[in-house]
Amino acid sequence: MANLSHPSEFILLGFSPLGELQILLYGPFLVLYLLAFIGNTVIIITIFVDTHLHTPMYFFLGNFSLLEILVTMTAVPRMLSDLLAPHKVISFTGCMVQFYFYFSLGSTSFLILSDMALDRFVAICHPLHYGTLMSGAVCAQLAGAAWATPFLAMVPTVFSRVHLNYCHGNVINHFFCDNAPLLQLSCSDTRLLGSWDLVMALAFVLSSFLVTLVSYGYIVSTVLRLPSASGRQKAFSTCGSHLTLVFIGYSSTIFLYVRPGKAHSAEVNKTVALVTSVLTPFLNPFILTLRNETFKAVLRGQMQRLKGLLQVS
Repeated sequence: MANLSHPSEFILLGFSPLGELQILLYGPFLVLYLLAFIGNTVIIITIFVDTHLHTPMYFFLGNFSLLEILVTMTAVPRMLSDLLAPHKVISFTGCMVQFYFYFSLGSTSFLILSDMALDRFVAICHPLHYGTLMSGAVCAQLAGAAWATPFLAMVPTVFSRVHLNYCHGNVINHFFCDNAPLLQLSCSDTRLLGSWDLVMALAFVLSSFLVTLVSYGYIVSTVLRLPSASGRQKAFSTCGSHLTLVFIGYSSTIFLYVRPGKAHSAEVNKTVALVTSVLTPFLNPFILTLRNETFKAVLRGQMQRLKGLLQVS
C-alpha cells in the first residue's frame, strides 16, 4: 500500500498460525454460533408473545438476549468467513465500524446486567413498592439509557482511532478489530487514548459491576433474614442465573480490557475473546432458562400450542 500511515485495509491474522488446521474450526464454531442465535431468538420471541412474561425482569432479559445476538454478529460471521478465506482482509472503514459496534453493544450489555440487578434488588428488598419503582416507564428509561449512552460515548473513541498514524504495518493479530492490537500498529502517542480507554472501562464495566455488587449485597442481607427456608431458596434461585452471567461476563472483560494490554499475550487474548464471542452466547440461553421454572413452563406451553397448530394443518 502507498500510505501505511492511513491504510486502506487491514489484514486480520486470526487463526492463521494454525495453517490448514484452522479449517477444522469452522464446523464447531458455526454450530455454536447458530445455536447461540437460535437460543437467544427463542428467548426474545417467547418473552414477546406471552403476556405472563411482560414483566421488568423478562423485559431486561429480552434486551440482554438481543444484545448477545448483535454482539456475536459483529465479529463471528466475519471470523467464520476468514477461516475459509486465503486472504483475510477488512477495509479500514469496515474495521472502524466493527470496532464501534462491538464495543458499543458490549458496553450496553453490562449496563443491562446492572439494570437486571437493580430489578432484583427492588423486587426482593422493596416488594411493596416494586410496581411503582419498576414501572414500564422506568424500565424503558433504564434500557434506553443503557443503549444510548455507550453508542454516544464511543463516537470520540472511534474518531480517535480513525486519525491515528498506522505506520507499524496493517496486520492485526486478532480475528476482529480489537483495541489493543489496533493500537499496536500506531506510531502516534496513544497515552491520552489509554487514559480515555480507562475512563470508558470505569464508566461502563466497573461502575455497572459496582452497582451489581451493591445490589446483591442488599439482596443477600435481605434474603438471609427471611424466616422461611423455602422463601430463601426461591429468592436465591431467581438470582442464580443472573449471577452466573455476571461472573462470566465481567471476569472475561476485566481480564481483557481493564487490565493493561501488555499483561497477556496475543494468543491468550484471542482465546478469551473467542470464549466471550462464541461459547458464552451459546451457553447463556441455557443459563437463563434452566433454573427459571416460569420461563420453562411458558416455553413448554408455547411448544404444545405450536405442535397443536402443526397437527391441525
